[in-house]
Amino acid sequence: MGFNCGIVGLPNVGKSTLFNALTSTAAAQAANFPFCTIEPNVGRVAVPDDRLMRITEITKSAETIPTQLEFVDIAGLVKGASKGEGLGNKFLANIREVDAIVHVLRCFEDSNVTHVDNNIDPVRDAETVETELMLADLESIEKRHDQAAKKAKSGDKEAKELVAVMGPALEALREGKPARTAQPEDESGQRLFQQLQLLTAKPVLYACNVGENEAAKGNAFSAKVAEKAAAENAKTVVISAAIEAEVSQLDDAAERQDFLETLGLEETGLARVVRTGYDLLNLITYFTTGPKETRAWTVRNGAIGPQAAGVIHTDFEKGFIRAETIAYDDFIFLGGEQAAKDAGKVRQEGKEYVVKDGDIMHFLFNV
Repeated sequence: MGFNCGIVGLPNVGKSTLFNALTSTAAAQAANFPFCTIEPNVGRVAVPDDRLMRITEITKSAETIPTQLEFVDIAGLVKGASKGEGLGNKFLANIREVDAIVHVLRCFEDSNVTHVDNNIDPVRDAETVETELMLADLESIEKRHDQAAKKAKSGDKEAKELVAVMGPALEALREGKPARTAQPEDESGQRLFQQLQLLTAKPVLYACNVGENEAAKGNAFSAKVAEKAAAENAKTVVISAAIEAEVSQLDDAAERQDFLETLGLEETGLARVVRTGYDLLNLITYFTTGPKETRAWTVRNGAIGPQAAGVIHTDFEKGFIRAETIAYDDFIFLGGEQAAKDAGKVRQEGKEYVVKDGDIMHFLFNV
């Protein structure tokens, strides 16, 4: 399982340029006018993870397969989108399908690139998009809340539980706050909350698109976005879509690294987006390895053995018996599976085992 991020933003903030760079494709037309992205463009990229290559080197696997991250470039949004303005209906339908939102904000000055509001203010832009999402959520949840409340009065247990979850979300939206600020803390409440499929319940990563000479440290615009993100428990990264576009054209790894270092950067924006996105969605990586291949797999933090096995194949989950597990640090320090076995570092984990980030696993199953 990878995860799915919708790239959103006002027109001309650089989101399609960023999408092209991140996926190293020209699938999304980057043009200096609104609505150049009419249908959502989907691109999958390999998740960078240095651990994967280190495992491969020890195992001497014939193939190395990273886990995948999916980006969806969604049409630019304008004021009134919740009422169908611009490409609002398409925008709202497409964003409803993603796991998280990467909200690209323009944090650079460039007189050659127009802005829909004619000046640069990323916090205002973020609020414009979020307001449209909140209005769409408010319209959606008010109808459902009224219906559930009627059922609850007649003694319907499920309706009562639903109203208990919907009430705080509805109140938050009416106060101009995103629904995620009213997310329940208990597990059953969280499940019901997720079923509401509210747009503003999705976790948000603000990607501050700055100029090339500001990519290392950001600027005053990105600093304001960071303040906003901290206040609402969102995440933020500073990224230069222009730099990412240049990096994506360099095939040689050493050349890419040299280019980044000249700009004061240690890694690509993609690496920062992925790492922050993993944190945002509470994801971890485990590995499988052998002579044929070494492969990375993504699961939710807290996943148990059978769930992790199910990411590979549903039969693995159905017939799960146990998982032979080695901690990544033990595997690297000892030099492989056999040495880990000799040192007593291979654990036999059952159905209730909670998978740890970096675990190297071999599943035993019977169907």
